[in-house]
Amino acid sequence: MRPVSDAFLRTLRGSHTAAVQAFVVDAGQTGTAPAGTEIPVIGGDVQLDASADVRATLALDVVGSFPTGSGDLLAPYGNEIFVRRGIAFGGGRIEWVSLGYFRITSVEQDDASGGPIRIAGQDRMGGLVKARLIAPVQFAATDTYGDVVTELVTDVYPGAVIEWDDTTDTDPLARAVIAEEDRHAFLAELVAGRGKIWFWDHRGHLVITDPPDPSDPVWAVDSGEGGVLIDLGREISDEGVYNAVVVTGEAVDTTAPPSAIAYDNDPNSPTYWGGPFGKVPRFYTSSFIVTAGQAQTTANAMLRQTLGLPYNVDFQAIVNPALEPWDPVSVRLAGRTETHVIERLTVPLSPAAAMTGQTREQTLVVIGEADA
Repeated sequence: MRPVSDAFLRTLRGSHTAAVQAFVVDAGQTGTAPAGTEIPVIGGDVQLDASADVRATLALDVVGSFPTGSGDLLAPYGNEIFVRRGIAFGGGRIEWVSLGYFRITSVEQDDASGGPIRIAGQDRMGGLVKARLIAPVQFAATDTYGDVVTELVTDVYPGAVIEWDDTTDTDPLARAVIAEEDRHAFLAELVAGRGKIWFWDHRGHLVITDPPDPSDPVWAVDSGEGGVLIDLGREISDEGVYNAVVVTGEAVDTTAPPSAIAYDNDPNSPTYWGGPFGKVPRFYTSSFIVTAGQAQTTANAMLRQTLGLPYNVDFQAIVNPALEPWDPVSVRLAGRTETHVIERLTVPLSPAAAMTGQTREQTLVVIGEADA
């Protein structure tokens, strides 16, 4: 969850006044207070999806001048939109929560005589997806993971701030690899091969990290007095649920490729390996995995990311703009409390609209390990 004060979270649960701002900014800025030109916001939303290549997308309705040249403010030739939503407290104080930076990808106006303008945007991952390599790039076995990410990312964003949550960036690749045409796919495999997730965050930083601890909810989506829940729907499906992950890497010499298995080893879990749910393994192969230890770490991480009851919740709630995909939340309804992981969120940019989201119930289990 993005950092906010305790007063912000308390105020969300009562009557409050929301505020929204958007600024056109020069590309490449970072932080939560960039320099730019404010544009009046009519409405729109920010959509966040943990499973999408581009995690955050923007749909923004504004009052302004439709661009007629490449240098105009809203022209889709490199400018970005910085968006934030907050709570107005007494005395004119507003606590803002940044929703991130979005490159302008298209601009529409249904009423060409001066009607509202609809802007579409993507977070900076969209730039990595589009920036395909025009020639292969080779990396030596002694190059580190950090070397690879830095070279391929700063080639697109020269001033990019890249943050790792541990020292994985200092680990050598241990084998030579070649990035062919798809820059984003190559980097995505590198990150997933170490059991991590990656995204451009609310500060415009590229973050490479382990998913949050699913056993530690950061927010309660609840009903009743002081609650934030407006509506809730439920679905049970086994789609996308696995109870084992088999990971295979590539050998660096004449030895066999490293491999490992992680499986749901909790007899009390509804997805227990060998229980009535059945045996439903997922298979993953990566050239970036060169040791058995790396294979096991990746298998464990991938199992945690996909494991859970086949029970999903769609909800409408009072807007908490600090929430993000992968955040664990407690869902409380009719006397029952469940721990869920957020998969998708829609944060409205109209103060009166509700936030919508989808979650997956997180089953806390014992993960077993075994050689593949």
